[in-house]
Amino acid sequence: MKKSTFSLFVLTGFFLVFASAVAIAAGSGADGLTQQSSVMQASIPPRTVLAIGVTLDQEGRLWLARVVDQRLLVSRSEDDGKHFSESVVVTPVPENIGGDGENRPKIRVARDGTVLITWTELLAEKYAGNIKFSRSIDSGRSFSEPIILNDDGRVTSHRFDSLAIDGEGRVVVAWLDARDRDAAREKGEEFKGVSLYSSQSFDNGAHFERNRQIHQHTCECCRTALAWTSEGPVVLLRNIFDTNTRDFAVPSLDKLEAGIRRVTRDEWQIDACPHNGGSLATDGKDRLHLTWFTNGTAGQGQFYKRISGTLESKPMALGDMDAQPNHAAVVAYGETVILTWREFDGNVYSAKMMFSNDGGETWSEPWRLMLSAGANDYPMPLISSDKALIVWNTENEGLRILPVERVINRSDS
Repeated sequence: MKKSTFSLFVLTGFFLVFASAVAIAAGSGADGLTQQSSVMQASIPPRTVLAIGVTLDQEGRLWLARVVDQRLLVSRSEDDGKHFSESVVVTPVPENIGGDGENRPKIRVARDGTVLITWTELLAEKYAGNIKFSRSIDSGRSFSEPIILNDDGRVTSHRFDSLAIDGEGRVVVAWLDARDRDAAREKGEEFKGVSLYSSQSFDNGAHFERNRQIHQHTCECCRTALAWTSEGPVVLLRNIFDTNTRDFAVPSLDKLEAGIRRVTRDEWQIDACPHNGGSLATDGKDRLHLTWFTNGTAGQGQFYKRISGTLESKPMALGDMDAQPNHAAVVAYGETVILTWREFDGNVYSAKMMFSNDGGETWSEPWRLMLSAGANDYPMPLISSDKALIVWNTENEGLRILPVERVINRSDS
């Protein structure tokens, strides 16, 4: 690996001090703007929800989606998180919104300023949920009445949604769906796992097409990840191969006839849910960058690889196995790729980062950016043409946003 020209010790100290200085507590919500009744929603007391959704828009503004007192709130920052606008309520009626690390709100902003947001509404029946969608066409000042995207009418598992846009009006949402499993069981047939379904819009979310079945027999409870390539959207998911081998695969939503492509061969034989999905990004050369967790016979731990056409790099292990590295995320822009993940040494949690400025060929050393002694979300990287941020929501220290652009020192864009 290529090592940074800066001292790792000095940079780590800089990050830890700077992170403490920029710890932020997000503001409270505004008045409700729309209302949506919920049928059979779960009755769960309000609790602290640390899992958040974040994105950067075309102007470099930071957008934040978070759950407070069973309401989904959206706000934005013009100064990399130092200050946020007053929060706008997306779901004024209390709703049990999925807010753990594998099941969080997703937010994107199209080139025309349309703000798009998806989330999972948890229902009373065990593991049951609905995939919900709302959008704003007035720069986040108000949001449309939320709609349910899954169209089967079943009270069953629709969870672990992912959202991707092409910026020009096409919106794709994918999720794990139990409708095929339930239908099979009603006939007395076996069905391993669940299925991947999607719905898409070609007018920035004004209308959605009917649901499409993408692939059957996927893992039941690992996050999905969507990314956009020159050939359209692709999904990273944990699939069930053979009897119960839970490795990762990538189907192309615009080329379903090609089937799925197996992208990891860790041979993890497990008849259970790992609750630890993968992350996916594409760069300016249409390469796929993915990171995932496994406990297979051929690989154990958190890994990264890149895929360029038919070529795949050798998996690169991330983090210190003694500190339980998990739930990594990857973003890319041009030739710059950023990886983040979380570790726990038995006393405190660490937000860790590595970066590459040559499309994933060589990498910096791992850097410990921030520490937290309490409950926390997973660190989330963001990157655009002119900035890179690491966002980490923690119970004790609040929402923490760390600019890393000048440290990674890009030269590609």
